[in-house]
Amino acid sequence: MTQYAIVTDLNRCVGCMACSVACKVVNNVPVGNYWNKVLRIGPNPAKAGSGHFPDVDLYFLPMQCQHCENPACVDVCPTEASHKTADGTVQIDKEKCIGCQFCAMACPYGVRYLNEEERVVEKCTLCEQKVAQGELPQCVAQCGGMARFFGDLDAGIESFETLTDGFDTDRSYETLMAHRATLAEVVNPYTEADLHHVPDTGNKPAFVYILRERDWQGE
Repeated sequence: MTQYAIVTDLNRCVGCMACSVACKVVNNVPVGNYWNKVLRIGPNPAKAGSGHFPDVDLYFLPMQCQHCENPACVDVCPTEASHKTADGTVQIDKEKCIGCQFCAMACPYGVRYLNEEERVVEKCTLCEQKVAQGELPQCVAQCGGMARFFGDLDAGIESFETLTDGFDTDRSYETLMAHRATLAEVVNPYTEADLHHVPDTGNKPAFVYILRERDWQGE
């Protein structure tokens, strides 16, 4: 069974918000709304530290739909507009959506909103239009820090891919999209204790975050 997801190495994320901007542009997200936000976590006191600079921790946390294994938004949708697909992603059928916003209220992460003009709920689709063509989600493709990786959890996160900064004489879009590297090739070593999820309320969020040598504040 396929479960597409994103793994983010938070030690590599610099909070530039390129992922957020790229997402808005490619998906035509309305002004004032976001499919992908970048949250600043901290500064918080570091382990055994004074709580004053430089004994503080800070990291950035990209937050979007987690494409959960058991999504609460799907459970409460009265029209089956919100549904889980064969690739593990959670999508919205706008033809069925009546704008009741039950799904937005049920989502524990606050990542859904009502498009006031269309009167339908929207959220991250994991760029299904790009993934269907063999491309990466835009937030992954545009991550300058190579902190974000896309793949199938069933294949293991080591196989997740991002774009590399390698160039050749052909700088066409197709060639640039073909320059890829796996998570195993890019990120520094990590342990199971360094792998985190946002709080699980029974929905089993799919996205994975890597954070080393800092206190995870997401529980």
